[in-house]
Amino acid sequence: MSNRLAQEKSLYLRQHEANPVHWWPWGEAAFAEARSKDKPVLVSVGYSSCHWCHVMARESFEQPWVADLMNQHFICIKVDREERPEVDKLMMDAVQMIQGHGGWPLNCFCLPDGRPFFGGTYFPPEDRGQGQVPWPQLLMRVADFYHRNKSELAANADAIAQNLTHLTRAPDADGTAPAPEDLIAAARRICEQHDDQHGGFGGAPKFPSPHTLSFLLGIRGSKEVAADRALTARIDAVLTITLGSMARSGLFDQIGGGFHRYCVDRDWTVPHFEKMLYDNAQLLGVYAEAWARYRDPLYADVCVEIIDWLRREMRTESGLFAASLDADTHHEEGTTYVWTAAEIAAALGEEAFPFAQAYGISDQGNFEGANIPKLKGDQAARRRFTPARAKLLKLRDQRAQPSRDDKNLLSWNALLVAGLAKAGWIFGRKDWLALAGETEANLWRTFANEHSSLHLCAVAHDGQATLTGNLCDYAWLAEAELSLAAYAAWGLPTPPSFYTARARRILNTAADKFADPHAVGYFLTPADRSDLSVRQKDWFDNAIPSGNSSLLHGFGQLHAITGDARWARELSDLSVAFGGLTRNIPNGIGHALDGIARYAVGYVTIKSAHDWQDLHAELAGRADTAPHTHPFRSLFLMPESSTPGYQVCIGQTCLPSVAQVAEVAAIL
Repeated sequence: MSNRLAQEKSLYLRQHEANPVHWWPWGEAAFAEARSKDKPVLVSVGYSSCHWCHVMARESFEQPWVADLMNQHFICIKVDREERPEVDKLMMDAVQMIQGHGGWPLNCFCLPDGRPFFGGTYFPPEDRGQGQVPWPQLLMRVADFYHRNKSELAANADAIAQNLTHLTRAPDADGTAPAPEDLIAAARRICEQHDDQHGGFGGAPKFPSPHTLSFLLGIRGSKEVAADRALTARIDAVLTITLGSMARSGLFDQIGGGFHRYCVDRDWTVPHFEKMLYDNAQLLGVYAEAWARYRDPLYADVCVEIIDWLRREMRTESGLFAASLDADTHHEEGTTYVWTAAEIAAALGEEAFPFAQAYGISDQGNFEGANIPKLKGDQAARRRFTPARAKLLKLRDQRAQPSRDDKNLLSWNALLVAGLAKAGWIFGRKDWLALAGETEANLWRTFANEHSSLHLCAVAHDGQATLTGNLCDYAWLAEAELSLAAYAAWGLPTPPSFYTARARRILNTAADKFADPHAVGYFLTPADRSDLSVRQKDWFDNAIPSGNSSLLHGFGQLHAITGDARWARELSDLSVAFGGLTRNIPNGIGHALDGIARYAVGYVTIKSAHDWQDLHAELAGRADTAPHTHPFRSLFLMPESSTPGYQVCIGQTCLPSVAQVAEVAAIL
C-alpha cells in the first residue's frame, strides 16, 4: 500500500512511498490539514543518495508502530532537499540555531503555519546509550508539549523566525567592501587552517572545499601575492598538498573516476560513497586551473577521468546530467567500490602484487576488512596501471550498482557547464567545450520559459521541468553563460555575444525577482513565494556556492566584457556585504572572495580579428610541457574585426595593439 508520495517524480520521495507513514509532499494542502486537525507538522528533509537518510527510514519510517505514532500526532511532510533547497535552508538554519549543528536526515517540527520550533538530524529508534533521544520518545514529548504549551511553542517559533530574519542582514557588514589587503590577509588566514600533513582544511569529516581552492588559485595570480615570496610559497604548498592528497585518496574513485562527497577521516581514506554532480563540476574547474599553473600530470588525469565518468555514468536521455549516485548498494555502504586482496589477485594475476603496492591493497584492508584503493605510488606508477584499472572497472561494472538519481537540476548542470568550458580551453579539448555548449542549450530548452519575461524552472524529471528557480539557479546559469562567452570564439560555432546577452538577461531578471530594495544582498526566493515562513538570504558557501557569492562573479565579468558601469555598481554595492566576513570568517565565503579577487586582479579581454588557434597554443601550451610561463588567467576572447593584431584589456584598461601572440603572452 502506498502513500501520497507515490504520485511524486522525486526519487527520494518515491523511496518513501511504501512507508506506513502518511507522508505529504511539501505544499499548502499539508499545512491546511495541520490547521484543520490542530496538529504540529514534521518536515523531514533528505536526499536519495544519503546513507543516514536510508538508515533512519529502515529503522523508523518503515516500522508500523513508529509510523502509527507519527500519523497519530503529526502531519508528516517529506522534502527532497535537492528539489527544494530553500525549504532545506529554512529548516536547516532553524535546527542549527536550536542544536548548534545540522545535517541529513533533517527532522524539523513546525507549527501548523510552517514556523519551526524544534528539530534535529538522525534519531535512533531506541536508547543506544549515546545521549540521543530515541525517535519514538521524542515524538511523544513534542506532541505532548504542543498540546499543553502552545503559547510557549509559539513564542519559541517567533524567536526563531526573528533570528532567521535577522540573518538576512549581511553578517559583520561594516559598510566597507574587502580591500586588497583584506583579500591577502584572508588568503593567509585560510592557509593557516590547512592540514599540512594530509591536505584539506580542519579535521574529520573532511570536505574538498573547491571555492576556497579556487580563491587561492585566483589570488595567486596577483602581483601583490607574487611579490611576497613567503606567501606565494605557502599558497603553492597548500594547493599542491591538498590537490595531490585528494587525487590520490579514497575521496577520488581510483578505478572509475569522479569524486565522492567527503571523507569521514582526516587522511582521506574512507569516503561517504555518494557521488554528487556539484562536487565534480566544481573540482573539474579547480583541477584544470591547477594543472595550468603547476603542470602536475595527476591533475590532468583527474580532469579526464571526471569527464569520462560523467559521460559514462551520469548523462541522461535529456542530454543533461543526473544529480547523484547513492552511497549504498542494497543497503550496504560502499560495496560496489571496495576490493579484497583476493579479488585483486584473481583479477590481475601477475600484476596484482605491484598493483597492490601502488594502491595500498592488503589482506587486512582499510575499510571493514576490504580495501578502498589509494594511490601510494607516483604518477608514473598510476599510468602504468591504466590497463589494470580498466580491467577492474569492467569487473566492477558486473557488480550490483548504486542507484542513480536521474533528476536534472538546472543549478548543478550550470556548475558543470562552467567547469567544462574552463577545462576545455585549458587542455585544448574542443570536445569538452562542445559538451559544455550542448549542455547549456539543453538547459535552456528544458528549464527556460521565455514567452513574456524570462522564467527559470529548477528541476526536471524525464525532460519535464517544474518548480520555480531560486537565486542560485539564475546566478549559476549566468556564470555558465559567461564561461561560454569567454571561449566561444576559440571553439564554438555560436558567437560570444550570444552567451553574453543571455547572461545579461538572466542577471537583469534576477535583480527584478530577488533584489532587496531596502538592504544589501539578494533573497534566495522571489517575493511571490507564500509557502515559507521567512524569506531568507544566503551569504555563506557550503558544498555549493551561495547565490550572492555567485552574483559577484557575474557582475564583475559582465563589466569586464561590456564596460557597462551598471555592473560595476552592482558589484560594488554587493561587495559591501562581505567586508566584515572577509576579515572574520574568510573560510566560509570562498566563492565570494574568489569573485572579488579575480575582479581586482583584472579580467583579461583579448580583442582580435585573427584566428584564435595560435593564441591558444601560446597561452595554454600542451599537457606534456613543464610548468608554464603563462598560467591560466580569467580571460575573454572577443572577435573584433576593426582591431589589428591583438588588443589586450585588463579590467577597463586597454593597451595598444600588438601583432604577435608572444607579445600577448608577455603582457599577461
